[in-house]
Amino acid sequence: MSVTWNPWHGCKKISAGCKNCYVYRIDRQHDKDSSIVRKTLNFNLPVKKKRNSDFKIPAFEKIYTCLSSDFFLDEADQWRLEVYKMMQIRKDCHFLIITKRIDRFQLCLPEDWEEGYDNVTIGVTVENQDRADYRLPLLLDAPIKHKMIICEPLLEAIDLTKYLGDWAELVITGGESGDEARICNYNWVLDVQKQCRQKNIPFHFKQTGAQFLKDGRLYKINRKYQISQARKAGIDLG
Repeated sequence: MSVTWNPWHGCKKISAGCKNCYVYRIDRQHDKDSSIVRKTLNFNLPVKKKRNSDFKIPAFEKIYTCLSSDFFLDEADQWRLEVYKMMQIRKDCHFLIITKRIDRFQLCLPEDWEEGYDNVTIGVTVENQDRADYRLPLLLDAPIKHKMIICEPLLEAIDLTKYLGDWAELVITGGESGDEARICNYNWVLDVQKQCRQKNIPFHFKQTGAQFLKDGRLYKINRKYQISQARKAGIDLG
């Protein structure tokens, strides 16, 4: 089971992968400014309780954290320590954080972090080679117990070879969704899968994206089929 928890909402675009951000796309439909970062009403969701004093989120849930923002956004510095405290209170759950700002990681740690929390996984997004070469060395050196790589939206062929090792618990690839989606070439996906296979790293092809190039043919794929079509490829590892 899994739960999505957004303690704050809104973000600033910082790299190529942000161009067609789904948060901006959804907010635009509701006349909201995605660049304004604000604390949400669900800020304390992991520690909310029922009338019988049990936590509303049961034990052993995977909690996807900050999917409508970035966990290490500087505008959220004032709230982050409180979030870390909630993660410590809920050691019975596992928190998954995906970031493009691993370069701020060392500036955003609580005093008790040490080598990382056992119940926190941090994944870094690398949408192209430039961002892979910038962000992955920082991820490698960071004191984090559980690490993963997200190549989504995959915008070009990426060589991860010199970075991959048994420290990486999972590599995820996926195309871009939305009306303005850029092309995802299946050959790029297969190349990343091959790199993971050679290094014995688990791999997951999450979604095709809206524009999927395979065997020289460009497919326009409806949003509701993008995940199922990726699954049908049958190329996941581990």
